[in-house]
Amino acid sequence: MKGGNGLLKSVTLFFDRIVQRYLPDAFLFAIILTIAVFLLGIGLTDSTPFDMVQHWGAGFWDLLAFAMQMSLIVVTGYVLANSPFFESLLGRLARLAKSPGQAILLVTFITSIACLINYGFGLVIGALFARHLIKQVPTTSYRVVVASAYTGMLLWHGGLSGSIPLTIATQGHFLEETMGTIPVASTLFSSFNVFIVITLLITLPILNFFLLRIIESTEKTDLRLAQNQKVITADEAKSLQPTETIHSNLTPAEKLENSRLVSLIIGVLGLVFIIAYFVQNGLDLNINIVNFIFLFLGILFHQTPKRFLNCVNDAVKNAGGIIVQFPFYAGIMGMMVSSGLSEQMSMWFVDISNEFTFPLFTFISAGVVNFFVPSGGGQWAVQGPIMIPAALELGVDTAKTAMAVAWGDAWTNMIQPFWTLPLLAIAGLKVKDIIGFCVIAMLWSFIPISIGLLFL
Repeated sequence: MKGGNGLLKSVTLFFDRIVQRYLPDAFLFAIILTIAVFLLGIGLTDSTPFDMVQHWGAGFWDLLAFAMQMSLIVVTGYVLANSPFFESLLGRLARLAKSPGQAILLVTFITSIACLINYGFGLVIGALFARHLIKQVPTTSYRVVVASAYTGMLLWHGGLSGSIPLTIATQGHFLEETMGTIPVASTLFSSFNVFIVITLLITLPILNFFLLRIIESTEKTDLRLAQNQKVITADEAKSLQPTETIHSNLTPAEKLENSRLVSLIIGVLGLVFIIAYFVQNGLDLNINIVNFIFLFLGILFHQTPKRFLNCVNDAVKNAGGIIVQFPFYAGIMGMMVSSGLSEQMSMWFVDISNEFTFPLFTFISAGVVNFFVPSGGGQWAVQGPIMIPAALELGVDTAKTAMAVAWGDAWTNMIQPFWTLPLLAIAGLKVKDIIGFCVIAMLWSFIPISIGLLFL
């Protein structure tokens, strides 16, 4: 046991050191990845340099809608978190943690559950809860708290918002003629998927607990990072709101800006739609409805339009990284798909597979492709038409093949900065502050995911 702890310590400190020293800012990482894919496309496909530039430019704006969704996740999540009501709610939950170890266990478990419900919801809740926990237990390493929150993203594609299992369960999906429709009972609620989810749900908090012990034993707690966060108590939130001066000479416009009635009316309309949506669709938590909920609860909890808009102005500053970087990732995806590079990568793994190993190699190939195409739906559009016919030819279960792609997509999210952006924007850290720890979670998760895909 001692030897195992020593190995974990050495590996953790090694990756943390490497990441801290060599991993650039997330924007520079996107640029470096762009250049790498450009060169790979020229070297490994028939594309000329001019072709690759054309592929890049043509795909550059393909993620605009998604970038707006992610920006709104950051803005609406920040606004909701800084409302007196939600601040108090998260604060009470954070008080369950009486020690650094308990804080790590709590944030990992709660974020994992939230990501199983919806990945966008999980990212925001993880960042907000991390801020409150560090205020409650300030001696905890803030880097490990935020990294622990992010490891919950490992479970998202095995949960209720998993884009691949939900796509193939929908009539009319683009591969229906090849594989038919596959109900979620055969994917999300299959024995192998339930095994992977439960194993990670139990072991990730424990793994992160040990990572905290390693960091505590080797460096001083990064309290400075915690102190730099805008963790605002309910009383402080109220003090930051503009003083509402009650004068009889307020203009009609100023009265509207400070009117609780205006916020109440529009907030109630939003709540009516939310209730009707869930009555009609069940627990279908897509990114748009999550944003809608956050937005209108924020309006209600801030009580007046003026308070709400003042908080929005502060929140928008956190969305800058997403606005700038997502077009670069769209350009990378354009080069990968249009040049045929993503297809080549997938075929390499198909060629070395047999009936037994195919799910595992599908999972690994998806992990590699996800590094360059970090979108579940986009990745399925790329790999589905390759992997499903190959699975049918080898006699491999198509439901398991689809979930192997889904888990590969989630797996390398731990080292791909794309999905860290919303969480880090709210948490106030840089990608290199947490990725070293997330590498360990990625390495560990390979074991239960492989067991589930190969033997269950």
